[in-house]
Amino acid sequence: MIRISTIFIAICMVLIAASLGLILYSVTNLGGYESALVALTALTFLILYNAVSMRLRDRTDVGGQIADLSRGTADLARQVAEFGRRMSAIEARLASSDSSGQDRIHTVMGEIGELGQLVTQLAASVAAHDEMLTAAAGPAPVRPATQSDPEVVAPAAPVAGATSAQVPAPQVAPASADIAAAIKSAIEANRIDLYLQPMVTLPQRKVRFYEAVSRLRDESDNILTAADFIATAESAGLIGQIDYMVMFRCVQVLRRLHVRSKDVGMFCNVSAATLGSTDVFAQCLDFLEANRALAPSLVFEFKHSTFRNLGPKESEHLATLARLGYSFSVDNVTDLRIDGRQLADRGVRYVKIPANLLLDQKQLSSSDIHAADLSDLLGRFGIDLIAEKIEGERAVVDLLDYDVRFGQGFLFSAPRPLRPEGTAPAEKTPKPAAPAASAKPVAAESGRLTGNAALARRAAQS
Repeated sequence: MIRISTIFIAICMVLIAASLGLILYSVTNLGGYESALVALTALTFLILYNAVSMRLRDRTDVGGQIADLSRGTADLARQVAEFGRRMSAIEARLASSDSSGQDRIHTVMGEIGELGQLVTQLAASVAAHDEMLTAAAGPAPVRPATQSDPEVVAPAAPVAGATSAQVPAPQVAPASADIAAAIKSAIEANRIDLYLQPMVTLPQRKVRFYEAVSRLRDESDNILTAADFIATAESAGLIGQIDYMVMFRCVQVLRRLHVRSKDVGMFCNVSAATLGSTDVFAQCLDFLEANRALAPSLVFEFKHSTFRNLGPKESEHLATLARLGYSFSVDNVTDLRIDGRQLADRGVRYVKIPANLLLDQKQLSSSDIHAADLSDLLGRFGIDLIAEKIEGERAVVDLLDYDVRFGQGFLFSAPRPLRPEGTAPAEKTPKPAAPAASAKPVAAESGRLTGNAALARRAAQS
């Protein structure tokens, strides 16, 4: 089908040739026959020029299309080869699993037989103890002994797999009570220290972020790590006060860092209990709203399980922080089944995955995506992948093949305490009111501030 542009060009050429003939006829002494001949010659020349130019342009377009087609064919061949390699690996894995399946079945059957013999011996031992107790008691009534009676089962030989119900529970309670008391004492005396661990760019290893890690000191200056006190603090309802104090310190440190460089950010860990507490979150929100100028550089970090089990209240609190401009990070990832779109919709901009999990070949069978493609997939939704717990140079080399942009771990630096000039004085660190308190200001005690406005002013001054 002839295009409209071709028809328009043809009409223009005819008009140009006719105009040339009319000009020659009216201006010069040429007759009508000579003028028509000149016009026809001009039209023929224009037609030939247009045909040659269109042929050259079509040849260039066809060449570009052939080049694009060849590149697409090469990409398709590489993808087919990659899929073939993965299929071969899966087939080899299935073949090895089939060969070892029978051995596993025989092993399990043998263990079941041994377990049955142990149960039979245990029943015989209980029956013998029952007869001995009956003969020793004489005519006095004796309560029949059962397997659940600790006085009868205790002398018997221990059985593998015994439950923890036989261990007295009060042995654990004093330790938890001591840790809870140490946490309360540390909060009152402001013995919550802040340690910073850098996150670097790969492969340049330039510090881009710092993660704030909290440590508690008891009255004897013994250091409690987060793994030691987080669970107890959550059960005792003290985690909100710790998160608030750490958040306050992070803002102070971030202000000091921005004096030297605006390109350095801070990761601040927040627990699910703080996110779900209305009273504690309201106090944190007032403080963060007063310091929203630091929102682009302050990232709040939550566990991956927290995002997988968000309730209506937690989702609303996250949306409020996102509207203020704060972004989020996800850590404690245990598998590679990550929904990038859902995380991005909730304001997540960073995902931290352990290096050994990314490099573990066993994850390929249970994951929906190859670990090498995870960084590109998350990048489509504006999420950066951070490899944490890096401890060797070999891991860095392998992670560069996976296009990981950020790294964190003991290879680069362990968490280090703040220098004296980076810490805030004890009397300037506020402590939020208890979660059960009312919305009224709490009386000043041990250096506490009395109101959200005072908290905001003190944070701005520091």
